[in-house]
Amino acid sequence: MVFGSTSKSFLAIPILTPLGNKTEGIKRITGVHQQREVLDQMAHRLTEEAEKLDIPFQFNPIVSKLENLDVEQLRVKTGEALAISSDLQLHSLLASDDELLRKKSPLPSKTINGTHLSRVLQMNQSTLGELLEKDLVNGYSPSPDSASSSPLSLTTSVKMESFLNSLWGLTPKIMVITEQDSNHNGSSLMERLLEALYSYAALFDCLESTMTRTSVERLKVEKMLFGEEIKNIIACEGAERKERHEKLDKWIQRLDSAGFGNVPLSYYGMLQARRLLQGYGCDGYRIKEESGSVLICWQDRPLFSISAWRCRK
Repeated sequence: MVFGSTSKSFLAIPILTPLGNKTEGIKRITGVHQQREVLDQMAHRLTEEAEKLDIPFQFNPIVSKLENLDVEQLRVKTGEALAISSDLQLHSLLASDDELLRKKSPLPSKTINGTHLSRVLQMNQSTLGELLEKDLVNGYSPSPDSASSSPLSLTTSVKMESFLNSLWGLTPKIMVITEQDSNHNGSSLMERLLEALYSYAALFDCLESTMTRTSVERLKVEKMLFGEEIKNIIACEGAERKERHEKLDKWIQRLDSAGFGNVPLSYYGMLQARRLLQGYGCDGYRIKEESGSVLICWQDRPLFSISAWRCRK
């Protein structure tokens, strides 16, 4: 079962090979996404690969937002071995909790003081590098866990807890969670703005080192992906702010509380991950182990966390 974007179809393809060698019967993959076009593309890629490997294959598409998903739609059969993969999706559930918290305890709107407002206006007048340099001179550095100041990080996340409990009830053999490893769920605008400066500076630096500025693919990623994420992090509040990226330690706390136990990546798995990154032909990528999970970094800056889990009895 796959929650995620079109990129996840590429990540699911290698799963078919060991399944074909070790198991019998029809292999069934369920994809969950809010856009039918994405699911159609995923089905096409997976079907092509299954035909090459001569593997009986069935794709079950579910058009739904994650927060509206009913686990009964997944049609998991009794005794069926289930694997779950969530690709950059779980953080969106935190928006529902924020909206619920606001309704229960409405807070007065905060205004940005003169100093902060002038810094926001500087975004239109200075380059990203100049702003980062000024922050370093003034003593600012990205906090190790700025999301800890968010009320949500200190209280029960109702929607997230309910969803994870539903997944636990399906007793998956393995569950892989991929999330952005950043502090973008802070309670204040300036907190999120400054953290976004550092994390997206690393992402843009990564693109600069691996793709030409005239690349159509790069332009699409910058405008349609990173640009929309940055706008959502900075300009939106309440249920509209979906890009609530948090650090790995927050996800470890949530999954542990939901009854899941961490499954450390094997030495062979780490070796495969490093070989995959080396295949991009760029020295800037790094793989780092942390708390039994994996961080994909650009230089020393973590970009994404990948962790594996199974139900703890």
